[in-house]
Parts: sequence; structure tokens; C-alpha cells
Amino acid sequence: MSSTTLAPAAAPRLRRTPPVLPGQTLTLGLTLAWLGLLVLLPLAAVALTASAPGWGALWQTVATPRVLAALKLSFGSALLAALVNLVFGGMTAWMLVRHRFAGRKLVDALVDLPFALPTAVAGIALTALYAPQGWLGRWLVPLGLQVAFQPAGIIVALVFIGLPFVVRTVQPVLQDLSPEYEEAARSLGASRLQVFAHVLLPAMLPALLTGFALAFARAAGEYGSVIFIAGNMPMASEIAPLLIVTRLEQYDYAGATAIALVMLVISFALLLLINLLQAGSRRHASGRSAP
Repeated sequence: MSSTTLAPAAAPRLRRTPPVLPGQTLTLGLTLAWLGLLVLLPLAAVALTASAPGWGALWQTVATPRVLAALKLSFGSALLAALVNLVFGGMTAWMLVRHRFAGRKLVDALVDLPFALPTAVAGIALTALYAPQGWLGRWLVPLGLQVAFQPAGIIVALVFIGLPFVVRTVQPVLQDLSPEYEEAARSLGASRLQVFAHVLLPAMLPALLTGFALAFARAAGEYGSVIFIAGNMPMASEIAPLLIVTRLEQYDYAGATAIALVMLVISFALLLLINLLQAGSRRHASGRSAP
């Protein structure tokens, strides 16, 4: 009795879809050239201009009490405003995705208003609202709560312009997160706090950190909306971007670029730290979801 051996069928070849853009080398070269021209070249110009008088002169410029106070106020206000937006922006995104209520589409549209509104208009509007004779200021000042022309006014302005970054970053994540995971956790006896801590927060954390980083970066360099409500008093309510403009008006280009370089280095370091935390949270989330 003869036996017949069947050869294994050859695996079908998958046709590679041709790329839409030109070759990888050309596309990569154009991308790097564009980023270099748009990003790296201006930053290199700032670094070279700031260091031209010497690093000792640069340090003497940024180590003055007025500059240090402005840097502390700018970055401290930006961090605090980003933290406020992290909490309330996440809550706003949750309400817009998980709940249906009257006026939801209007609220969703209002979130984008700081994107479309010129920063000078935002500053004037906030000043008219919180000034001592403004709509809210006239009631807050007798209570000892003065917002306009104080550091508190800076934080209010930065919260206003930074809110959309957190909401629009977290919103798509919540839309893709099925409510079935929450219902399954609740059916197993988990409390609402446990569901949030062990189901929702790990999934939302990378997006929350991204929104926090974007809101902080936007707030650290904000100028237009802040100068109207801050008061701009040296050593009290003067932000670093305003100090840069003041130095430029005095034709002190070396001093202006020195302050700009310090802001650049601090911003880069903080954003790098946030990105490392974001990458760690993503690895942790993927490790939890792996079988």
C-alpha cells in the first residue's frame, strides 16, 4: 500500500501597500529640515546670543532679585494653574463623555473658547470681571479677596487659557474606554473609589499627564492675557515674559535672551520629567493589562 506525502501549501505573499508620501529617506530629510528650521535654529540663536557676553555675565543677569522673582512667579503660577486644570479639566471631560444633560453641546463648545479668543481680549475680560470695581471684584474686595493686580489674577488667567488642553486630551481616552469595565468592577463588589483608582485612573493617567504638560507649557510663556490682570509690579506681580519685553524695549538684547534661555532650560527640564512620568505610567498600565 503506497503512501502519498503532501507538500505544505506555500503561504500567500502579502502585497505591500505603496506609501502615500515619497520615499522614507526623502520624507525623513524634509521633516528634519523643517523641524530644524522651525525649532532648532531659533533656539540655537537664543543660546548663542545669550552666551555671547560670557557665561559669567549671563549668570549676573539672571541672578538679580528681580529676575529670580519673575521666574519664580511665572513657573510657580504655571504649575499651580496646570494642577488646577488637571483636576477640573479631567472632571469636565468626564461630564462631557459619561453624562447627558441639557446644554452639553454648548458646554462642549465653550471649552474651545480660550483657543479661539485672542489673549488680549481674554485679559481685558478677566480684568473687567475681577477688578476692584468689576462685576465680581466689587463683591470680593470687601471680603479681602482681591484677584486683579495680584498673583492670584495671574493664576486665574493661566487657568482660563489652559483648560482646553486637558479636556481635549482626556476626552478621546474616555470615549474609547468602555463603561463595561466599570460595571464589571462594580459587580465584583468594588466601591466607586476603587473603580476610579484601579480602573479609570490607570487608563486616564497618560492623557492627564499629556494635558498637564501642554497646559503648563502654554502657561509658562503666556503674556497677552496676563499683563492686563497682573498689575506688573516688579518683585510682586511681574512675570518673566514681561521682563523680557521690558529688556527688549531698553535695547538690552543680551539680558532679554539670557532670561529667555533660562526659561527655555527650565521648561525643557520640567517637560522632560513629565514625559518620563508619562512613559512610566503607560508601561505600568500595559503591564497591568497583560495576561
